[in-house]
Amino acid sequence: MNTSCLQNQRIILGVSGGIAAYKSLHLLRLLTRAGADVRVVMTQAATEFVTPLSFQALSGHSVRVALFDAEAESGMDHIALARWADCLLIAPASADLLARCAHGRADDLLTTLVLACAAPLWVAPAMNQQMWRHPAVKENCRILAARGVRFIGPQVGEQACGDIGAGRMSEPEQILQALTQSISAQDGQPSGQLESDTRGLDGRHVVITAGGTQEPIDPVRYIANRSSGKMGFALAHAAARLGATVTLISGPVSLQTPSGVQRVDVTTALEMAEAVAAVEKMDLFIGAAAVADFRVARPAEHKLKKQSGKMGQTLELVENPDIITTVSRRDPRPFVIGFAAETEKLVEYAEQKRVAKNMDLICANQVGPGQGFDQPDNELLLIWSGGRRWLPRADKQQLAFAVLETYQRIQKEQEHASYSS
Repeated sequence: MNTSCLQNQRIILGVSGGIAAYKSLHLLRLLTRAGADVRVVMTQAATEFVTPLSFQALSGHSVRVALFDAEAESGMDHIALARWADCLLIAPASADLLARCAHGRADDLLTTLVLACAAPLWVAPAMNQQMWRHPAVKENCRILAARGVRFIGPQVGEQACGDIGAGRMSEPEQILQALTQSISAQDGQPSGQLESDTRGLDGRHVVITAGGTQEPIDPVRYIANRSSGKMGFALAHAAARLGATVTLISGPVSLQTPSGVQRVDVTTALEMAEAVAAVEKMDLFIGAAAVADFRVARPAEHKLKKQSGKMGQTLELVENPDIITTVSRRDPRPFVIGFAAETEKLVEYAEQKRVAKNMDLICANQVGPGQGFDQPDNELLLIWSGGRRWLPRADKQQLAFAVLETYQRIQKEQEHASYSS
């Protein structure tokens, strides 16, 4: 990994309370080895897990804990420290820390720095899997992501309490990689985020499909998939914040409609295709829905009964219309973004799908246990004719802003190429 972009970067490493705080020692070591100048700020709770002296020994600088510290304030006070930083990285970020940041609290040094520091803020959440899944935590993460906070992880795995699930802090090497890739992008400016006051999609109509479809077998059964719709809804939220007029066409999901978004509810693939076709003009189409490839040719009028342990009727399946391919043939044609969920050969299959369906950009992700479907976070590989971009595992809202940022970048490159020719 080329970490040269971290040379002389001034980084505040915030450490909040949690057993994962011990990993931050290794993260500090990696950052300093990469040439970064790191100052450590700990919450009082963090000192219960790792001593400030340990961080001081590795960083070569005194560690700040208290907001009101006469000795520290006589040197580099907290406002000067906030202005000094090129980047603020909090790892681990506990549920309590995320809540206080989301609601603008400034009741200790670290949260005060979050408000006083204009530099990009990164957080690496770490908590019990049930806490990570709690609606209050999810809402706090959505608030922070909408403000431009960058998320790294958390990962799925075994936790200190014995549980297994999402909430484990990303490994230091993964955090370093995510930080390095973003800082090295776009002439050294962190990427993967568009500032909340940017209106980069003003005047554009964005149409997004989300969720899965349900294809009826009989009045009580249907064929479906595991899509939760979270990625599509995150994209709708991000597009609306960036000033677009957004039409969200969704299969059956249990999600609230993002503010400022027009939502059309459908059930089957045919209904979704009809709803998309009914939109007369669109500038950007994002096919994030997991549309069923096939439907039952003749759904039963009444509930099918088992006969000798078997279904009482053989199901004949017929192919559903390909919505993305249909949209890509429109005239005028919108910019088309699609998704590919694969269990193997991610790059090969995603590129084949992009070309076959004439997409401008495809977002590929590996799916499997604890990854992809029905998860609060994901990682994506973006592929277009002019390049690729890997987005490390992060909250889906953060990924949504990164996808739209990439779209805008490709649009500018295409406009520049057209002008040059």
